[in-house]
This record gives sequence, C-alpha cells and structure tokens, in this order.
Amino acid sequence: MSRYLTFLIVCILAANPSSSSSATPYERPTAKLPDPMGYVSDHAKVLEEEWRARIRSVAQDLERKTGVEMVVVTVPSVKPFRSANDYATAIYEKWGIGSAQQEHGILVLLAVEERQAALTLGRQMLPVITPPVMSQIGSEYLHPSIERGHFGEGLYRTAVALASHSQNVRVGSPSRTHYKGIGFWITLFTSIGAIAFFWWISRPDLRHPYRRIQRGEYWGTGQGGFGGNWGGFGGSTNGEGYR
Repeated sequence: MSRYLTFLIVCILAANPSSSSSATPYERPTAKLPDPMGYVSDHAKVLEEEWRARIRSVAQDLERKTGVEMVVVTVPSVKPFRSANDYATAIYEKWGIGSAQQEHGILVLLAVEERQAALTLGRQMLPVITPPVMSQIGSEYLHPSIERGHFGEGLYRTAVALASHSQNVRVGSPSRTHYKGIGFWITLFTSIGAIAFFWWISRPDLRHPYRRIQRGEYWGTGQGGFGGNWGGFGGSTNGEGYR
C-alpha cells in the first residue's frame, strides 16, 4: 500500500473544462518542482501576509500538539502536470512531507490558474481525514473561497478544519505509552523496596547477626528477659554490645 494518498478536492470551476481528467495512461512529467518555504509555500504569491501568518500558526500548533506535519502550497499552474493531484503527489514525495512523522503528513495544494485544489495525506492520516471529511471541507471552505478569489481565507479555513479533525492524533504515542508503563512499574517496585527496607531496619531482631532476641537473649545481658544480671550498656555485660 502506498504511504500516501492524494485526493482532488471538488472545487474545479465549470469555466475550466480543460482541467477534466483523461482516461488515457499518463506518465508524470520530470519538471522542476518548487522548493519548500516552510509551513506555507506561497509560490503563486496570492496570499496576504495576514493569511500566511494565520495558516502558519495553525500548522505550527498542530505539529507541536500532535506531531502531524501540515504544509500549504500555492502554485501559479499545475503545468506541465495533468492535474493538481499529480502535482501534489510529486511535491509530497520530493519534500518528504510527514516522513519524519511516521507518515503523518498533510499537504494542501492550490493551483490558481486551473482553480484546482488537492489534498495529499500520509497513510497514517487516512483513518482520520476520511473522504466524507474532505468532501465537506472542499464544499464548505475551498470551493466558495476559490470561486470568489479569496484564496487566503479558503486555505486558512481548510487548515483549521484539517487541524480540528487531527487533534487526537499522537505521533509515536505507542512508544510513549510503553515507556510510561515501564516507569509506573519501576516506581511501584522502588516504593515497595523502600518500605521493606525501612521495615527491616526497624526490626533489630531480623537484622542482628546472631538473632539473639529470637532466642530470648536481649542485647547486652546474656540472660533472658529484662531481669537477672542486667547491667546496662557497660559494666558486667557479656553480650555483644549495642549495634
């Protein structure tokens, strides 16, 4: 199974019939792809600084809380690629989005000239960002904004929606849970050991080397009980003395 999957979000305007897909076999062009510019790569230069900052903030917050890497990209055109899907797939591969996050990557691509948007997901995100979720995001946020030319607003709302659906993802959570479990048992056994140690040192009858108290011979007397020839800690005592 591929480690990523790309979906063409339904936001292609009717005025662009040339953007429809062909059923003929297709080989991906070997065109030069743009370089990444961080969480927001506005190569089409259609995003105002305010919208770039907002989108960047959402992506940063998402990665800090969950480990999911989300990147938003605009390009002037998908050419020489056939569609935004193919372009997004090529960028996802080249940039290695989500690779360090164990395939928890999200790429949102907007092609201005073709009025197309594509979403590429790492394999681990497929159970979270499902086709119904993508369809809803496309119809509610991307399509209306692209139709009006409000690219910044549409991409920002899309980023917020994707981040909201990804809030419960935790990259590497099995490993952290495993170590938490080990820490619990270490703490438990350490506590039990400490209790046993303090109990042991509070019982001289258990730690005295000759176990004399167990035989009824108290320290410093050589006799049974507290009577008889008790002489305190010195004088006529014949015992081992206080230890």
